[in-house]
Amino acid sequence: MTRRAALTGARWFTSSYSNDQGGQCVEGALLDGARMAIRDTKDRARGAFVFPAPVWDAFVGAIKGDGAAL
Repeated sequence: MTRRAALTGARWFTSSYSNDQGGQCVEGALLDGARMAIRDTKDRARGAFVFPAPVWDAFVGAIKGDGAAL
């Protein structure tokens, strides 16, 4: 988790895999310093996980199956 102050002014976007029917809902925000923040749309008060760009890129690459290692 990161300090809430670091997320002030973040421009959140909803994952394209989220829906409005009570499913798995995730929001993301690109932060200064090439970081990615992720939070639960249904429980925003719990805060967010923040990842450095190389870690986030490796995670996304592994999910897409392009051979990137975690």
